[in-house]
Amino acid sequence: MTPREIAEKWLAAFNGRELDGLLALYAEDARHYSPKLKVRQPETGGFVRGHQAMRQWWQDSFDRLPSLRYRATALTADDVQVFMEYVRTVDGAPDMMVAEVLQVRDGRIVESRVYHG
Repeated sequence: MTPREIAEKWLAAFNGRELDGLLALYAEDARHYSPKLKVRQPETGGFVRGHQAMRQWWQDSFDRLPSLRYRATALTADDVQVFMEYVRTVDGAPDMMVAEVLQVRDGRIVESRVYHG
């Protein structure tokens, strides 16, 4: 899969709450950074590594925010990374613009990094 195809599958898996499908896009030892993670779990410095830690993080998000959805506004990719822009929507909260970079190697995400205010 190309990085763009991975990003499209990532968005579909996330919005479909397909946690196993989402994790299958990542290398086993992949690293993920989120400013929300840094706030909710300050001891992590905003980083989690590996499928188990990412599973716990995203499952917590799905449990806390059952209406959470991402609507892509732009996907820009080359052969090793993709820059995603999307709108984060949650019932009862203002929409939030988000950017995320997925670093890809050997057909799997090796690092992802979220940017938002």
